[in-house]
Amino acid sequence: MAENGSKVGCWIAIAILALMLFGSFLTNLGLSAALFAGGGSSSGDYDLPVDEFPYFDEVWSYGEGDVKVARIGLEGVIMRGRSQRLIGYEPDMVESVLSQIRAATVDEEVRAILLEVDSPGGAVTPSDEIYAALKEFKSGDEQRVVMIFIRDLGASGAYYAAMAGDYIMAEPTAIVGSVGVIMQTLNLKGLAEKVGMSSVTIASGENKDMLNPFEEVDPEHLRLLRELVDSMQERFASIVVHSRGLKNRDLLDGRVFTADQAMEHNLIDGVGYWNDAVHKLKYLMDVDELYIVRYSQPTGFWNALLGAKTPVIPEFKAMDSPRLMYLWKP
Repeated sequence: MAENGSKVGCWIAIAILALMLFGSFLTNLGLSAALFAGGGSSSGDYDLPVDEFPYFDEVWSYGEGDVKVARIGLEGVIMRGRSQRLIGYEPDMVESVLSQIRAATVDEEVRAILLEVDSPGGAVTPSDEIYAALKEFKSGDEQRVVMIFIRDLGASGAYYAAMAGDYIMAEPTAIVGSVGVIMQTLNLKGLAEKVGMSSVTIASGENKDMLNPFEEVDPEHLRLLRELVDSMQERFASIVVHSRGLKNRDLLDGRVFTADQAMEHNLIDGVGYWNDAVHKLKYLMDVDELYIVRYSQPTGFWNALLGAKTPVIPEFKAMDSPRLMYLWKP
């Protein structure tokens, strides 16, 4: 019995020691966070509104001239919102791009933006916001230039944003175009009847319950939503016709093009690689050298820890509310 009691006491001592060590680790981690949370940022000395005048660290990317160019990436689906990870969040893609454009806009030394696009498009309003922000960059200075460089994909909302560019170049294997609007949802009425599910909806009007997935699709609802889709398509097509100087809208029906086809139909201005885009930008600005920078968001110790790469929990999107999208979705 004494021997068993001795073993139990030993295990209790080990458990207490382990708890003490873990507590010490958490304490040290908290102290480190408090000490270094602002260590990667100079925001304490930055006395301007951070949304109006975003602050970024500038990373020297390319060249060594006197003419400053901001290199900004437009990558992935253009959609607002931060996606949750097991630890922390992915940054809001749209706000990140808009903040970088604003930073370039308020920096009088920035003479051009090189927007590198690899995106199938996305939501209607964010795509329009990026387009408007690029136009704003040029609005106060006619000497400023926006160069669009499409890597793999520049479709739908991404192509919409590209319409603010003074010159659009795409890589030889890029896919371009898809001028169109899409709205999708699921109708589960047949499945619900098979499994014995029914819908209980209390709505304030006959059109408040549009596209209820558990009810038959109402033709009047489809007509009303078609008007919305056509309205957004009219805006998109009008911007493309005006920007590209097209004579008609025959090709603006949602189809996509190879880079060579897009060039042939005047949907882009050139085909080439990144160095070709830089050389063209030098030509447009009539300079021999460029000083190209990338923006990097300063991050403190604690934010860096929470933002560490971790496995993403899959999200079930099937029941999301339908929305108007400038999105190429083959």
